[in-house]
Amino acid sequence: MTDLPRIPLAGVIGSPIAHSKSPQIHRHWLKTYGIAGHYIPMDVHPDDLETVLRTLPKAGFVGVNVTLPHKEKVLEIADLVTDRATLIGAANTLIFRKDGKIHADNTDGYGFIENLKAGAPHWDPRAGAAAVLGAGGSARAVISSLIDAGVPEIRLSNRTRIRADQLRDEFGNRIRVYDWVQAGNMLDDAALVVNTTSLGMMGKKELRVPLDGLRAPTVVTDLVYAPLKTNLLATAEQYGCTIVDGLGMLLHQAVPGFERWFGQRPDVDRATRAAALR
Repeated sequence: MTDLPRIPLAGVIGSPIAHSKSPQIHRHWLKTYGIAGHYIPMDVHPDDLETVLRTLPKAGFVGVNVTLPHKEKVLEIADLVTDRATLIGAANTLIFRKDGKIHADNTDGYGFIENLKAGAPHWDPRAGAAAVLGAGGSARAVISSLIDAGVPEIRLSNRTRIRADQLRDEFGNRIRVYDWVQAGNMLDDAALVVNTTSLGMMGKKELRVPLDGLRAPTVVTDLVYAPLKTNLLATAEQYGCTIVDGLGMLLHQAVPGFERWFGQRPDVDRATRAAALR
């Protein structure tokens, strides 16, 4: 009997995980490129995380995406961690190497910048300040990518100021912290505005930041993608701003992992967006 090649398996680990759109995205690409592989959602309790991660390669898994609440914990488990994952303090992509080692990376910042390039191709990182709302894990990835891109000033505000101050201490003097009650002032003459909080998401409170400082040249993006057009984006559109929804970041951050696992660099196109929205 001829030995058949092992079917590569990948997936996403979180808890809960049923809401994840990653399986729809990766399965679409597997089908599009005719790859004999599978992508599986896995609800894993934090107590079982290391046991599961050490077992998956033996079952044919080549890697996994990682989402809440495991993105920080996997850094302690991984054998190799990229510089950007270390800087951000979280990983969202694991590669299971043939030598048995677990390689951890963070592609959120890459996905964020690629989404901006696609949705606002005229945006120039060096053109002016970026105003960032929120100081959680997503904000860390966004700030890191903006610094790498050459943004001259990052204005940062968070409902709990101490978390914003901590990011300034970590990322340096390019960051200027504003109290949450003054967050609206950050928008004046900003070239880019980014909401990294969950405010405005379905089932969450609305973002209550004054938006009258927005101007037509400004690019406004929201990491929230349910709804696709948040109130922030709808208001920014009324002011004549260029708006970029958050779904593209989810799509673009998935590209490097898929390429490493399945050997094919996928395109983020209309069909991919449609697959994620199904």
